[in-house]
Amino acid sequence: MRASRLLSVLLLLQNRGRMTAEELATELEVSVRTVYRDVEALSAAGVPVYADRGRTGGYQLVDGYRTRLTGLTEEEAQSLSLAGLPGAATELGLGTVLAAAQLKLHAAMPSELRAGASKISERFYLDVPGWHRGIESLPRLSELADAVWHGRRVKVRYERWGQRKVDRVLDPLGLILKAGNWYLAARCDGTDRTYRISRIEELEDLGETFERPSDFDLARYWHEWSEQFEKRMYSRTAVVRLNEFARILLPFYLGAVGARALRETSAEPDENGWLTMELPVEPGESAVGELLRFGGNLEVLEPPELRERLAEEIRKMGAVYG
Repeated sequence: MRASRLLSVLLLLQNRGRMTAEELATELEVSVRTVYRDVEALSAAGVPVYADRGRTGGYQLVDGYRTRLTGLTEEEAQSLSLAGLPGAATELGLGTVLAAAQLKLHAAMPSELRAGASKISERFYLDVPGWHRGIESLPRLSELADAVWHGRRVKVRYERWGQRKVDRVLDPLGLILKAGNWYLAARCDGTDRTYRISRIEELEDLGETFERPSDFDLARYWHEWSEQFEKRMYSRTAVVRLNEFARILLPFYLGAVGARALRETSAEPDENGWLTMELPVEPGESAVGELLRFGGNLEVLEPPELRERLAEEIRKMGAVYG
């Protein structure tokens, strides 16, 4: 542990130049006294580190000194795939590992590339979740990640739709972060399935390992599952008229489903700018709420029962608002 920290001190000074003991302590999440001891140990080992005193002082390396001790550990190399998602890395229990990997990678770069990498991190930031929501905080996520990494079988208690709870024995195959929500791809009774991690109430490591299917491709599985999920969710089709403003709103309210339906329609707007098209909608009451969001910018023509249900809800709203 201490050897890894000493290397981190060395790489920090190599990458950033002069740093105070307080800055090093904050970066490494240790006490200032520990930093003092680490710097003394580096100096005793022959590393040319020295201290400038005063308000603008700090520790730094002799000009030109560079270390070649930049080899990545296995965990650090794995964590680099999450370099643009520090929040997700932290949820998976890889936050400090990712920081160490990035530090080593930065130290190994030539000076001109290192300057360019710093400029990119200063000017671009990736924030994955949509507005008004964050990445789910899930206490069992790091345990599941560990089971995925090491191919360990787990038993879970899962809350299905309708609040029905079931017990399942799973072979965890992969984790997916979609719009701030975490999902688990796992094999259960010979079938690959998807579980929303926030619905896993209990988790038990069974102490068994499993052989990961050689033909399982996580990206392909998620793409195919997402398409099927979308078809199940938007299982009905409505014929609607919508004006230009509603067409602008369509991708925001119905996401990729609305954008694709608008893109694939072959009709042209009429003389008043209204377009008639087929629009996938959810079954039941969900479609009513979604379509009411458009207000008077969208009219449902078919099916008749959906049109009548919307008209009934609009009459109720009119009674409320007078």
